[in-house]
Amino acid sequence: MKEKLVNLVIVTGMSGAGKTVAIQSFEDLGYFTIDNMPPALVPKFLELVENNGEYDKVALVIDMRSRLFFKEVQATLDQIELTESINLRILFLDAVDGELVSRYKETRRSHPLAPTGRVLDGITLERELLAPLKSLSQHVVDTTELTPRQLRKVISEEFSDDSNQNSFRIEVMSFGFKYGLPLDADLVFDIRFLPNPYYLPELRNQTGLDQPVYDYVMNHDESAAFYRHLLGLLRPILPGYQREGKSVLTIAIGCTGGQHRSVAFAHRLAEDLKTNWQVNESHRDRNRRKETVNRS
Repeated sequence: MKEKLVNLVIVTGMSGAGKTVAIQSFEDLGYFTIDNMPPALVPKFLELVENNGEYDKVALVIDMRSRLFFKEVQATLDQIELTESINLRILFLDAVDGELVSRYKETRRSHPLAPTGRVLDGITLERELLAPLKSLSQHVVDTTELTPRQLRKVISEEFSDDSNQNSFRIEVMSFGFKYGLPLDADLVFDIRFLPNPYYLPELRNQTGLDQPVYDYVMNHDESAAFYRHLLGLLRPILPGYQREGKSVLTIAIGCTGGQHRSVAFAHRLAEDLKTNWQVNESHRDRNRRKETVNRS
């Protein structure tokens, strides 16, 4: 038998049940994703994927918006099942009618199967059309009581494997408060209370990545104590961020100018966290100097 080369997940289900959140979750897990894929194009697309050889995990959202689409989906699934190089799984998202109506009212959208009628009429028709596909699905998830975060967690637990267990990533960055807070920071730590190398002429034009500056910052008692408490705070809580489905956690460490103290601290933290986590290190303002007084 020919080896399975492509793991394909078809994401479908009731409109308003969370397919957009689902496809974003698959993207975070390293899948190549396409939203609202016409069923008739799926076989040709998969042929291109197989010939390319670059993607072995693909997730496609297929919406059921007419009876014609249903016939196309049936034919497409039959064709995929006969393709030995594709491992097919179907994820069906559902919710009770009352919750779906409530979600449509919140977004003020009309139902695709009842654009000029009652939302409930569209939901009823869609449920009838999707019943056979739901019975074929290996994974049926009721999102009635699930928040988007909880749905991400369900998908991560069900579809994660050894190759994407590390989809959670930590970004450790340094920055200067004088240039503004990082907009994407999740956790911000201010170390402007630590001794400042800027006031030593021989260190002023270096950065926290240079050994003399790094040693100056880290060798003070208050620096050692703060770093010990910082690491003690972060290590127990990082698994929680991963469990709740977060794909990227950005930890920002700031000093005045973002060239000395914050750079040294961010570098040390990134190196220590790399022993257990996927970590990326960056220094937003390390090389950003102004003619004005810069006390980093």
